[in-house]
Amino acid sequence: MKKLKFLEIDGSFGEGGGQILRTAITLSCIMKQPINIENIRKNRKKPGLKPQHLTSLSILKKICNADVGQIKIGDTSLKFIPGHVKSINLKENVGTAGSISLIFQVLIPVIAFCQKKLKLTIIGGTSVLWSPTIDYTQIVLREVYLRMGINCSINIIKRGYYPKGGGIVELEVLPTKKINSIALNTRKTKNAKLICTFSKLPFELINNQIKNIKKKLIENNFIVETKFNEEPTLDSGSSLMISSIDNDSIIGIDSLFNIKTKTFDLDLDKFIDNNLSVDEYLADMLVLPASLARGTTIFQVPNISKHLETNLFVASKITGCKYGIGKLKNGYEIRIEGISYTNIK
Repeated sequence: MKKLKFLEIDGSFGEGGGQILRTAITLSCIMKQPINIENIRKNRKKPGLKPQHLTSLSILKKICNADVGQIKIGDTSLKFIPGHVKSINLKENVGTAGSISLIFQVLIPVIAFCQKKLKLTIIGGTSVLWSPTIDYTQIVLREVYLRMGINCSINIIKRGYYPKGGGIVELEVLPTKKINSIALNTRKTKNAKLICTFSKLPFELINNQIKNIKKKLIENNFIVETKFNEEPTLDSGSSLMISSIDNDSIIGIDSLFNIKTKTFDLDLDKFIDNNLSVDEYLADMLVLPASLARGTTIFQVPNISKHLETNLFVASKITGCKYGIGKLKNGYEIRIEGISYTNIK
């Protein structure tokens, strides 16, 4: 029997969190490359695998017959051997308020790039700390996926806040026929869409915060469209999503309502002052599909985050893609030369 050759990845590199794990197992499935990850989430207060990671790995075991050995919460190392990806319908439960959005970052590219189909109903957290909200995933990340040729739909059935979760989301992913590189330049629109979802909190409390945010946007010459959704959930909570999208830019920012301070934890200036093409969170999410695309993907971002640095490192190590970073007056330009992934005809 031929001995497997594992690609060694140090999970403490860069941001040293869950991002390096998600990107590595996703590309491992797509490239059929066994990997050995050490020091998983070493830079976090509680290192090792969390429930959302176990859910992602459990689903990958089902869709590609992956061999992950005996794993449990808190493990800091993982040998991952991908198998053949298949189309599948699934129902899954994270069991906590673990982030559904972060699980989707793994599943969508694997299914799409391997030209399979997935229908998934999943229960977990839709709006939780240290994760993009499901609205960000549905509005911002899905937008860039569609432009690059990744066809997926996200249907939010029920919201789930910390600590109980209980959010329900339906995901459908279709085969990708072609991975397009994209070029995003500078933001040209001053339109902003603001979506606020809340549960078991007084509307007046939430509305007062939204009024202040809207006022600041208008003062900076934005045309603001506002939408409120009051929806039943297991726990009280509120999430806010602000997006600004045109042909040359995809920029978003999301936030959760802080029950203690009674405010949204939001750095609105990041959204207002960003006249480039993507926000700092989308920048790192762009790396994986760009590494597999045909041609060169170009985008501009205000700063180089640890997540972006991490994804560039992991993607180039697993796929062999090349990238460059150029300094701009008000940020950085990223160029990623994709490998023209050959399994997509």
